[in-house]
Amino acid sequence: MKTYRAALVGTGSISEAHVRAVEATQGRVVLEAAVDLDAVRVADFARRHNIPSHYTDYAAMLDAVRPDFVLVATPPSAHRPMSVAAMEKGAWVLCEKPLCGSLAELDLIQAAEDRTGCYTACIFQMRFASSTAHIRRLADDGLLGRPLVGICNTLWYRDAAYYAVPWRGRWETELGGPTMGHGIHAMDHFLHLMGDWKEVRAVASTLDRQIEVEDVSMAIVSFANGALGSIVNSVLSPRQETYLRFDYQRATLELTHLYSYTKDNWKMTPVPPGQDDNLHQAWQSFPPDVGSTHGAQLCALVADRDAGRRPLTSGDEARKTIELLTAIYKSAFTGEIVKRGSIRPGDPFYDVLHGNRAPVRTKGPGPAGG
Repeated sequence: MKTYRAALVGTGSISEAHVRAVEATQGRVVLEAAVDLDAVRVADFARRHNIPSHYTDYAAMLDAVRPDFVLVATPPSAHRPMSVAAMEKGAWVLCEKPLCGSLAELDLIQAAEDRTGCYTACIFQMRFASSTAHIRRLADDGLLGRPLVGICNTLWYRDAAYYAVPWRGRWETELGGPTMGHGIHAMDHFLHLMGDWKEVRAVASTLDRQIEVEDVSMAIVSFANGALGSIVNSVLSPRQETYLRFDYQRATLELTHLYSYTKDNWKMTPVPPGQDDNLHQAWQSFPPDVGSTHGAQLCALVADRDAGRRPLTSGDEARKTIELLTAIYKSAFTGEIVKRGSIRPGDPFYDVLHGNRAPVRTKGPGPAGG
């Protein structure tokens, strides 16, 4: 079995998760290079993790190392150009969220995929836990019935110190607020289980943080299968929680966690006792537990490359989620109900997520939140 050579770009806090992900492949992926603009930081990172080479110039690294995989963990505004450049050199890319800053940028990524035969997958690790695969099987086998109602809440807290980092809180560099940069994980997971979305109506505002982007958004989503869902994304919530709820015809499934989960974070409430014993037995038959980690997703990406197939969170699957986020912004900033597939070239929201509009800023009573 081939050993794949990888380069990690960006050595900030999330880079440690990528190192653990490489370790989870049990030798199938080896880190050959690290890249960061900060020469001291990247040298220290490479030394601590026994990485053979380190660079401050991304293009020079691509030419010198020719990696099989590039793991992109930089601030968001660099994601699209770095992903395209890596594919042009023959590498597959695993890129941190948000994958890119607009549907126009996503089209550039997909054009590069078509041109090079390589792929860029977004880090949506919530999809890759074994418990989620188990639930998908229950749903596909008809044991849960149809999905009817869904809830997707990302209720997090980010203070003034968090937004003191220069690239955060700005459309140009962070690409959005909690809709794009925080709730994106839960929303992708939500869509993975609820199915294709059809239309969305939303609101967004900057209630308390002194930032360009929104600090809260809320949306109502209609799904192609007839189900309805509600979404809340917040960075103003001191008691932090990520909460997903799925009300199917035969059971309610709930997932409560913060940044990652295992099967123990799930809860099932079936229809009244005795009505569906088969479901209860099937629910208990979890496969060996794999959590929602970067490692789980990287192992899946290795299997995809072995097989020469498109990764799960690339292409149309990535588009489904990014298009929903774009539609939330458009609905929030225009007051329109936005249908899937309606944001196309010529629409200002196709080129930039905020459509060149700012979120509504609301001044509430009491002290400012930063």
